[in-house]
Amino acid sequence: MGMPGTPGNGWQVMASFRRDGSVTQQKLKPGTVRRIAGYARPYVRELVLFLALNTVAAVIVVANPLLLKSIIDRGIIPGDDDVVVWLALAVGGLALLEAVLGLAQRWYSARIGEGLIYDLRTQVFGHVQRQPVAFFMRAQTGSLVSRLNNDVIGAQRALTTTLSSVVSNVISLILVLVTMLILSWQVTLIALLLLPVFVLPAKWVGRRLSRISREQMVLDAEMSSLMTERFNVAGAMLAKLYGRPVEEEENFSQRAARVRDIGIVAAMYGRVFFTALTLVAALATAMVYGVGGVLVVDGGFELGTLVALATLLTRMYGPLTALSNVHVDVMTALVSFDRVFEVLDLKPLIRDREDARALEASRGPATTGKAAAPAAPAIEFDHVRFAYPSAEEVSLASLESIARTDTAPAREVLHDVHFTATPGQLVALVGPSGAGKSTITHLVSRLYDVSDGAVRIGGADVRDVTLDSLRAEIGVVSQDAHLFHDTIRENMRYARPEATDEEILAALGSAQIGGLVTAMPEGLDTVVGDRGYRLSGGEKQRLAIARLLLKAPSVVVLDEATAHLDSESEAAVQRALKTALAGRTSLVIAHRLSTIREADQILVIDDGRVAERGRHEELLLRGGLYAELYRTQFARQRDGEGLDAPSGDGEASGTQTSAVSR
Repeated sequence: MGMPGTPGNGWQVMASFRRDGSVTQQKLKPGTVRRIAGYARPYVRELVLFLALNTVAAVIVVANPLLLKSIIDRGIIPGDDDVVVWLALAVGGLALLEAVLGLAQRWYSARIGEGLIYDLRTQVFGHVQRQPVAFFMRAQTGSLVSRLNNDVIGAQRALTTTLSSVVSNVISLILVLVTMLILSWQVTLIALLLLPVFVLPAKWVGRRLSRISREQMVLDAEMSSLMTERFNVAGAMLAKLYGRPVEEEENFSQRAARVRDIGIVAAMYGRVFFTALTLVAALATAMVYGVGGVLVVDGGFELGTLVALATLLTRMYGPLTALSNVHVDVMTALVSFDRVFEVLDLKPLIRDREDARALEASRGPATTGKAAAPAAPAIEFDHVRFAYPSAEEVSLASLESIARTDTAPAREVLHDVHFTATPGQLVALVGPSGAGKSTITHLVSRLYDVSDGAVRIGGADVRDVTLDSLRAEIGVVSQDAHLFHDTIRENMRYARPEATDEEILAALGSAQIGGLVTAMPEGLDTVVGDRGYRLSGGEKQRLAIARLLLKAPSVVVLDEATAHLDSESEAAVQRALKTALAGRTSLVIAHRLSTIREADQILVIDDGRVAERGRHEELLLRGGLYAELYRTQFARQRDGEGLDAPSGDGEASGTQTSAVSR
């Protein structure tokens, strides 16, 4: 353990002074300290031992100078060899004890600190995972990561660094001051008069360092954000396609230069701080030897006392300086805890009711490559109205990157939507962009809760069943299928962790991508890259469909799931889906006539309402919105590609842009 007060131990003092003093003006929520004590409770034994070790180490701070005094006054000056040897051995023993104490302190500090970090991180991560989709649409990812990293580590300091520093400094200061006053109250009083010479400039430098540190963090964040945007696949591709490498380098160079410049300023202020600490320690030592030396010569006290006072002096300024700023240290740690609690106190808008029950699902015999075939339930929308939740309901202002401006009441986006998909039925949703098709599919898997009415699956209101059991019965493939930066095997097992390689390969084969995967050098161990960018759009979609087939849910939601497939791939996937969806209740945002024509029921969504419903032929004969969409979208695509429609219904067989996209 370092000697408190020496320049070599000044980093901790400087870190304290460079913290933002305005933190002391923040108001903590009632009960914050009590909640912190709850997190400390599992580590009470370790904390007691840790503080006891700090106390013993603080005693050694005083014991060493007193031993040096005895060596000089009782050994060297009288010429007693035995005293010199034995006391020198005692000094060596204390040094060894101090080293052992330092290792033990570090172990307990790490045990408590890392344990607390683990507890907080896992709790915050699990809590954030339970937040609704609307939360992630508003919260800034960087702010969430900061809560898991910076604020959690800051909270950890409350029980390790800050607590141990306060205890150690208080005990050390009391022992040092009492010892110095006993040895020479005159020298002690003069030494204390020099303290403001350091503390006042140190506080001024600390305020400057605090402002510089805030600016440095902002500049670092801006530079990191630029690198993150340019280093992902989409950003790098955009920069290359628009051919602006020189401008990109200049932009980054300017930001990096600002980081460099602020770093130089911070380094110089840090050096000023250390220089001041060293200078005051040197002046104080010179004063002690000057005043004390005169007293020794005049017989005021012994030479050993002078050496002890000079040594104790170096151990006095550090604790005094640190304790002068302790309120900032304590509040900084407490505010970090408060910011973590702010996230933990945000209750998930979508959560299980206290009396929620599992959604009953009967399973039939297992099929090749898939789980046991489910018995399909009905999907019922009972006069559903829906408005997206407000920011206050789903998010925290401190997690959003910009100030909230949407204070107006939420606008209703679904109006009296009423339909039933009977067991095993395929229902196609079509309509103009922004009509509400995706919102309807989100309500099925309870990503949101209805404002009025009810959504039922198998006769059970989705709000009355547990989320785990509900989502176990629903499989979703979205337009932009997300893949993790992992192997194909692990991405597939996200649907069924217990799936064997044979089952995975069977599902891949059913999705018409099995041959491609087996032809890859690493097969199922192939890493798909960040968000699956190593695969083409069609390959990503087919892999997502294979993942759905592996899960084998009883309800399937296809949100424009074949938008990225070419004609040949789509035909193959359509065959696979036709087999996979047989006997399952399916809700499809349809963009191809091949899907729409096979639908048992077509719902035409317009401005949040079911404008028309029926089958393909009868809706065309009505001459309404569906017929208009058919003429303006499907016919135009068919004409643009020069394809002939099959007789009777004009089905397009080529690749097309979504006819009625979101």
